[in-house]
Amino acid sequence: MPPISGLYRGQDGESQLDLRVDVDGARPTGRLSGDVFTTTGATTIYHGSFVVHSTTRQGDRIEGQGAFTFAAPDRHVTVTITADTATATVAGRTYRIERASPYFRSVLLEQDSVVGAVPFASYDTGSLPCPSGRRVLTVAEAYAEAGVELRLAEPGVIPVDGAGDDLAWDDAELHNAMTSQFASFGDQAAWRVWLLVASRHVGGFRGIMFDYNDGCQRQGAAVFHDAIKGDSPQAQRAQLRTYVHELGHAFNLLHSWQKNLARPPQPLGPHGGLGDLSWMNYVQNYRPGGERGYWESFPFQFTDPELVHLRHGFFRDVAMGANAFGAGAAEVDPFEQPVADRSGLLLELRAKDSFGYGEPVVVELKLSATGQPRTTHGHLHPDTEFTQISITQPSGRTVLYHPMMRHCVDESPEIRLDAGNPAMYRSAYIGHGRDGHYFQQPGDYLVRGQYIGADGSRIVSSPCLVRVRQPITAADHQVGELMLGEEQGKLFSLLGSDSPALRSGNEALEEVIDRFGDHPLAVYARMVKGLNAERAFKDLGPDKKLHVRPPDTRESIALLGQVAREATIDNITLNMVTRRLARAVARRGDLDRAFDLMDGMVSRFAAKGVNPIVLGQIERQAALTKQALSAEMS
Repeated sequence: MPPISGLYRGQDGESQLDLRVDVDGARPTGRLSGDVFTTTGATTIYHGSFVVHSTTRQGDRIEGQGAFTFAAPDRHVTVTITADTATATVAGRTYRIERASPYFRSVLLEQDSVVGAVPFASYDTGSLPCPSGRRVLTVAEAYAEAGVELRLAEPGVIPVDGAGDDLAWDDAELHNAMTSQFASFGDQAAWRVWLLVASRHVGGFRGIMFDYNDGCQRQGAAVFHDAIKGDSPQAQRAQLRTYVHELGHAFNLLHSWQKNLARPPQPLGPHGGLGDLSWMNYVQNYRPGGERGYWESFPFQFTDPELVHLRHGFFRDVAMGANAFGAGAAEVDPFEQPVADRSGLLLELRAKDSFGYGEPVVVELKLSATGQPRTTHGHLHPDTEFTQISITQPSGRTVLYHPMMRHCVDESPEIRLDAGNPAMYRSAYIGHGRDGHYFQQPGDYLVRGQYIGADGSRIVSSPCLVRVRQPITAADHQVGELMLGEEQGKLFSLLGSDSPALRSGNEALEEVIDRFGDHPLAVYARMVKGLNAERAFKDLGPDKKLHVRPPDTRESIALLGQVAREATIDNITLNMVTRRLARAVARRGDLDRAFDLMDGMVSRFAAKGVNPIVLGQIERQAALTKQALSAEMS
């Protein structure tokens, strides 16, 4: 008898059932699951989902007790499949069902690529040593092996005429590209995803999954050709893994070492998740054996728990545009200090004494060695997700900071912490993320960090107090409200954007500058607008042609010049703003003044009494900036 596993559909009055039977065929999980929809008139509405984790099978009959997302009058699920008929009894209703597909789920993949960024085609797993047998894998085949059909839309090619030499994409441009170019983009759950094959990311990343807090989570991803290009077997293998990995995030799969942060939490695999042989692990972080050990053992497939999620996760936990990344049900507990810590690393979070109502909350992260020199990776910023931040709000509720975009680094530069380089520092804006604004109410917040070291150690910081002051004057309240809009939060996360989807946020920041220019918080509005003006902005128009708005150096110098004179922003942000200001000045043709800005930055930090080692790093950074500006202007 041929396998019966796959997708079945049936109707009982206004109730529609999508049933997944998974009891034979490739890698059967022994489960039944399904989604129930209600048809009213010409509309179909999602009602709920269920899964039977443990089934019994006797002849043509498969049954078991289900877990439901809705109140089911009867939790027993029975499926009967014969050569002539098939029926399913779910929640007290009996459906006559027909087999719709050998796949459990079907997703439309719309892929666009920028001219010069050649999309990945296929990889022969026999090209290099492989433990799982030889086969030719495309991205679609990799998902087909997991029981998921990727239906490919007609690919689009984006011309780059007039784009100039800057083909690097930043987060704001990618966000704008998805909202304007993804033909199926919407604010409802649906089985569709957009993938952009771009040239390169300004941060050097291999891939990124778009992730937002409104009704459009997990709809888009990008891979960056320059970071993974090549015709060698190693390059083709890396391309396959990157494509499958980024799309895995769109299916709501977390990184292997983060599954305990899902809601509800999931168990971690060996070595704190770093021992998972999964598309969702980082090759270079695999334990034991690193990259070589990973490829020697990787079977080019998802792990068993990931397979269960892809095939049988509740509809809203998997479908694009539904539940946010990692979301299920429960809230989280604050990170707990390990009962034993022999890592030799110390993580500290620092914040200024207090923040105004609506002020962007920025924390400084410091990772240092506590004794003997230590070597670890340099991914300390929470946007790369080797560091997580928990926020205990004044109500006592604890939430995780989820970045608006999650960057997949795929490379982990080693950092040695010793007497000559005792600590790493990063500044992180954590005021807004996937869940919106995290510091909307005045009061005291406790912020903790957890850094996952190169060996899997979990280094937990002591709590850092973040105090948000009550607005005192009417202007304080008005400015705070203007800063706390949802689109404004996205603009702070993206450091500005030209996207029409964020027009009202830009208008609010302009109102802060125009009406409340003397207010202390206006510096942040100027910073976002100034940073956005300083860069060129790539926009994919309705014609699928790349249009580039050139830098507005006059505007950026006017705005960033005021920001650089302020004493309210943190040192790391001041460093970044001053270097961007210098670039704008150099592009206006005044290289000497740009150099003076770099020299003045070093003097300013010296006057602040910055640690001599840190000051040395700033001096080197200023020298490199001068060198880069000289090369750019020559």
